[in-house]
Amino acid sequence: MTQTQPLPGSEHYPTLFSPIRIDSLALDNRATVAPMTRTSAHPDGRPTEQMVEYYRRYARGGFGLVITEGTFTDTAYSRGYYRQPGIATEAHAAAWQPVVDAVHDAGARFVMQLMHAGAQSQYNDYADVNVGPSAVAPYGETNPIYHGNGEPYPVPEALTETGIIEVIDGFVAAAQRAMQTGFDGVEIHGANGYLLDEFITAYHNQRDDEYGGDIGNRVRMVRRVVQSVRDAVGRDFAVGVRLSQTKIADMNYRWDGPDDAAVIFRAMAEAGASYIHVTGAGAVDPAFSDDGPSLAELAAEHGGGIAVIANGKLHDGGKAEDQLVSGGASLVAVGRGALVNADWPRRMTEGRKQNDFDPDMLSPLATLDNQADWEANQADIFEPLHESD
Repeated sequence: MTQTQPLPGSEHYPTLFSPIRIDSLALDNRATVAPMTRTSAHPDGRPTEQMVEYYRRYARGGFGLVITEGTFTDTAYSRGYYRQPGIATEAHAAAWQPVVDAVHDAGARFVMQLMHAGAQSQYNDYADVNVGPSAVAPYGETNPIYHGNGEPYPVPEALTETGIIEVIDGFVAAAQRAMQTGFDGVEIHGANGYLLDEFITAYHNQRDDEYGGDIGNRVRMVRRVVQSVRDAVGRDFAVGVRLSQTKIADMNYRWDGPDDAAVIFRAMAEAGASYIHVTGAGAVDPAFSDDGPSLAELAAEHGGGIAVIANGKLHDGGKAEDQLVSGGASLVAVGRGALVNADWPRRMTEGRKQNDFDPDMLSPLATLDNQADWEANQADIFEPLHESD
């Protein structure tokens, strides 16, 4: 991988643009591209040439770490969206190779987010039903911007003990494929209402076995996935985990206070996670009260000293720097701000104005083609995307 020099002007945000090492991840700076669903792979889940261009420009724009969108792990129940990328087969892995090479050649580290959609799946050509911890449908409806039809989610089938083992095995095999393809790590998606988050969530998880009941049992599934992946890939490969209180279809859900958060974060550290990535409500603002600690601060307190990535409205350079200095985070992840400013780190160091996020770029579909159409009409876009052939 190309080693980059510190960005000119980085003294304006000295912590944000200082290097950091997270297990095997040696990063030039603390600026991270958050995982964002783009639903722009081939219909069978193989990445496209347009995705090579999309991910490469974040590395060229100065980000030290790039995290992929949620990538499905198996050819059973994990897929969540039409044209979602996968890492479930050797063909998927081979198609990711040019994406990995492009990001590395441009100077960034690259982590693949591994995702099982669970009951929140809205498209899966491998199965006719969804699965979850219990037979409880998610709130809300499938999302039209991700090719959904706007209908309510169906009631899933409750996973059997055998099904749980198969899910864990799928994460392990996907992580091994990602490692063999040259990724620098994987991030286990335990947030936003997908399967692993459903196990943590009280109303989704009505099991009466070792995976249900109190928070120590409900976090067991996520813990076992992280630990199984860590055991399979060894210590020279990063294994992060992303967590949130809120879900795509339920923005009001909260864990049962700081004590539950402490149990969850300790479990991730004990399982061997390289970092904890917090997002959603309470990630950088008070998590449970008007003046209490944020999830990032609680993760730093209870995570056994492992790194914390904070995500949530941190595209302002000053806020990002403050979060790193006093907010419990080791890195900051930028999502929508990165969509319209692929060179966000360079803009911060050069004091240039950012483009404001425009919801129109996600309408009618949150795809790279739609983003390319939007960028074609903008005057200040870094390396504009091109529509796919």
